[in-house]
Amino acid sequence: MLDMLAVTDPRVRSVFLNSSIEQRGLTLPTVGPDGAPVPESQGELLRKHTEQGLALGRAAIENCLADAGAQLSDVRYLCCVTSTGFLTPGFSALLIKELSMDVSCSRLDVVGMGCNAGLNALNAVAGWARSHPGELALLVCVEVCSAAYVFDGTMRSSVVNSLFGDGAAAVAVTAAADDEEHELPPGPALLHFSSRIIPEAVDAMRYDWDDQHGKFSFWLDPQVPYVVGAHAPGALEGLLHGTGVLPSDINHWVVHSGGKKVVDSVRINLGLTRHDVRHTTGVLRDHGNLSSGSFLFSYQRLAAEGRAAPGDLGVLMTMGPGSTIEMALARW
Repeated sequence: MLDMLAVTDPRVRSVFLNSSIEQRGLTLPTVGPDGAPVPESQGELLRKHTEQGLALGRAAIENCLADAGAQLSDVRYLCCVTSTGFLTPGFSALLIKELSMDVSCSRLDVVGMGCNAGLNALNAVAGWARSHPGELALLVCVEVCSAAYVFDGTMRSSVVNSLFGDGAAAVAVTAAADDEEHELPPGPALLHFSSRIIPEAVDAMRYDWDDQHGKFSFWLDPQVPYVVGAHAPGALEGLLHGTGVLPSDINHWVVHSGGKKVVDSVRINLGLTRHDVRHTTGVLRDHGNLSSGSFLFSYQRLAAEGRAAPGDLGVLMTMGPGSTIEMALARW
């Protein structure tokens, strides 16, 4: 990446090389005759967001349904999450058309909430599933982060550009009627959700219009890791309040791969081991920060291990603009 983008500033190179990220999926800009990337307009970035997002979203849905042993015709609710572009109609309508899904499928688009949005949306999807027992709901997080960047050689943009990667993930959610619990597929039950917003850090993570570049750009305050980490124990206390569950009872942690400093800060403040966040750091290493879908990539790795036993408890955790910490308690 550094060679392709002709980055020579040692400070910027250091940001990339010390990110704990070894590879990422990105849709790179066209290279001009001089070998340098051709600047992309906001319109070109939005087209990239749409085209790549549809391809990634479709693959995620098809893979998810194959894992769940379900068909497209089984899907009765589709919730799509994205923060890397704006579309009207949104990905939900476009994917229903693309995949020839049932036109009566209910849908929801969650746009612009950022990296925490996957759990916000999962809360809504779980609520729909509970009120429609036996019907299948899908959550799809589609993030084309290479359609949401500026490249000007500054430290501000370099930190952002060193973190994010393109990716999509989907998860199937269903609830059985009281007399049909034996028909539920294997997987954890979602017991409880909680949210904690940090109003004093409302500007710490922003995706807004950049007049200088004529496009949207993302900005991260250098204090984000420490702010999120400091508030993580309070967020966990809020999640577990009234449940009778202690932090020491948690067997599995599925944490958003926000970046090396963010993950380390959360781990230290919650008293977790490196083993507890092995999937979080593994996803960061192999994919970078995938925004709203990162936690589902970690969950996929946990599920593939096959080590979660019946009765085990897990915490899902995402962090993002607001600044916000979202959590969910799950039991296998």
